[in-house]
Amino acid sequence: MSKEEINGFLVDKFNQHGLKEGASQGICPLCSSDRKPKNAKAQCASYDWERGLGTCHNCDTTFQLHTYQRKGASERVYTRPVTPEQFNEISTNVETWFGTRGISKQTLSDLQVTEGSEWMPQTSKNENTIQFNYFMGDQLINVKYRDGRKNFKLYKGAEKVFYNINSVVGYDWCVVVEGEMDVLALHEAGIKNAISVPNGATLNTNNLDYLDNCIDYLDDKTKIILAVDADAAGQALRTEFIRRLGAEVCYLVDFNGQKDANEYLIENGAEALRNAIHKATQVPLEGVTTLYDIHDEVKEFVTNGFKPGFQVGLKNFDSIFSTYTGQFITVTGIPSSGKSDFVDQMVVGYNNQYGWKTAFASPENQPTYLHAHKLMRKTWQDMPTQGDIGSDKWLEVTQKVNENYFFIDMERYTLESVLKKGAELVKRKGIKCLVIDPYNKVRDTNAVSDDVNRYTMDYLAKIETFAKKYDVLVFIVAHPTKMYKGNDGKIEEPTMYNIKGGGEWYDASYHGLLVHRDYEAKTTKVKVLKVKFQNLGENGAESHFTWEPRSGSFIPNEPITQEVDGLPWE
Repeated sequence: MSKEEINGFLVDKFNQHGLKEGASQGICPLCSSDRKPKNAKAQCASYDWERGLGTCHNCDTTFQLHTYQRKGASERVYTRPVTPEQFNEISTNVETWFGTRGISKQTLSDLQVTEGSEWMPQTSKNENTIQFNYFMGDQLINVKYRDGRKNFKLYKGAEKVFYNINSVVGYDWCVVVEGEMDVLALHEAGIKNAISVPNGATLNTNNLDYLDNCIDYLDDKTKIILAVDADAAGQALRTEFIRRLGAEVCYLVDFNGQKDANEYLIENGAEALRNAIHKATQVPLEGVTTLYDIHDEVKEFVTNGFKPGFQVGLKNFDSIFSTYTGQFITVTGIPSSGKSDFVDQMVVGYNNQYGWKTAFASPENQPTYLHAHKLMRKTWQDMPTQGDIGSDKWLEVTQKVNENYFFIDMERYTLESVLKKGAELVKRKGIKCLVIDPYNKVRDTNAVSDDVNRYTMDYLAKIETFAKKYDVLVFIVAHPTKMYKGNDGKIEEPTMYNIKGGGEWYDASYHGLLVHRDYEAKTTKVKVLKVKFQNLGENGAESHFTWEPRSGSFIPNEPITQEVDGLPWE
């Protein structure tokens, strides 16, 4: 057994309690010193050195044998709460209140829940607060404050992580809940490896930075029990966790009408709560659906009809095109028509509208710093200058681009490697869009046929499988192979049938878009070549734009009135 790494975690201090190394049993470092002299040396604890955990059969506590270094730490700089030399104890009144919620003083002590005065923005004054302390290893990472009016706040500028994340180290399973009180409830029921999201659940689940920051703690888990609230926000959170962590490891809890774990504890007791967790059922079998699996969706459709599609925020384009995730869009056009630029415009729009993150596999959109600069301009809505470097706006925009757009850089792009990296980015960063630009530079090296139609069909089938599995919107930029000049000497607008293997492209694609630039009129046309569902768009419809050089943005139906200096890299 290596003393440098235990269970995938780098060890800071091996055998922190000075126990008999290698022994399977021995004293408990938490309770043995407080026991009667005749029992002080009793072997009341079991040691699992491989997992790095000890379990005491006297005080019923699990403890870490080692301390660990942070794993997978973010590059961002965060504010750290100051760890006091001694945490404030819980007052009798607060202890009594916790008692009404089924939480004992021992559990409060085990999870280092404290009490203290804190300024609360909701009341604009100092309030007596309950303090939930968020540790990683022995570092205090964050604090959640709760006052008597049920106002909450997290420590300003601190890193968002799961509450009680230390508890999952060494286990191959864990429970995820929505609040610190639910962690306490599960601890009360004897389930110590439970963690909570830091800020509850909302219907917007695009920015789960705490999951990004803690994903390494969950990588080795073969079973992750999702015991979140039964409301719409909780269900949205559950869906996103399943998408990112994988349905094969996720299990669901039925609280039989109760809102959450703490409410279930109050109503049914610790044993019943423990049984409910252990009876968690696996996410329904992939590839097999029954009516009850989709009952909520059926009721929603009966009540409201088709769900509206997602839009990019360009009024003229939104009026003719929208989309769902779990699909792919084919974008074509002659060279230098603005295909890649308009795709950039779309993903920036989705980010602004819904917070979606995007990964790019763009062998032709190089060097990467120029592509990043294009996204900065669209986000900034202007051309940043040297004088802007280091300004508040610069820091705001660069942080947004850094946290929402990811560039897949490879010596050799293959479809297999891109989709594998895309799956990793779904899990670790929560991306909702993947751009392959262009498809012919991202080859399917596992193709078994030289027939172009068969190759195209298999290629797009793999894209579709990826999009559906991870609920991602995929963009495929595809150059036409055949271009003809009309009687006026201009190159005719291509269709999806002008792409190599064109028939398969049209049949398999959920959507098709043409981007076509009129250099004389200085306008760009975007035409809907295909929408799979009528409620999402209008086949053959067009929207027209002027391109604004400073921001690199497409402006609907508005000519540029101001002359600008030439931009040589455009």
